[in-house]
Amino acid sequence: MSYAYKTVDSPVGQLKLVARQSKLAAILWENDKPNRVRLGPMQEDPHHPVLREAERQLAEYFSGERNRFDLPLDFNGTEFQKQVWTALLTIPYGQTRSYRDIAMQIGRDKAVRAVGAANGRNPISIVAPCHRVVGASGDLTGFAGGLRAKALLLALESGRDKQAA
Repeated sequence: MSYAYKTVDSPVGQLKLVARQSKLAAILWENDKPNRVRLGPMQEDPHHPVLREAERQLAEYFSGERNRFDLPLDFNGTEFQKQVWTALLTIPYGQTRSYRDIAMQIGRDKAVRAVGAANGRNPISIVAPCHRVVGASGDLTGFAGGLRAKALLLALESGRDKQAA
């Protein structure tokens, strides 16, 4: 199955929005590792309806006008990964959770490292807010978009970026 993509600029760098049929399948980072998210052949389609809608909602998010996304999502992964990614969608805007919190939420208390691995393979960054997952101590931990992007997203959601302006 083929994928459509559109590249957009954002405050955290260039993002590649990817759709499969009528659903958003991925948001990839400018310097993403090539095999972090496995997708099939892609064709550029800047007019794809779900990609245009994702671009609009991301622009609203980055401008502080949106705190929830309303997009049809196509998570492609193992059942465990899908459980983790679905749990990410429940983390409220402006809040964080630890890997342990997510493991407990999905009923897999001992799977903290596996939750971390699944979080790192989240194909739909920002929309499925893996940036809201932090270490047990509250420290920022690995992030596909880089720790600078993670810090920027968390600052945006806490309102700190507006204070600096």
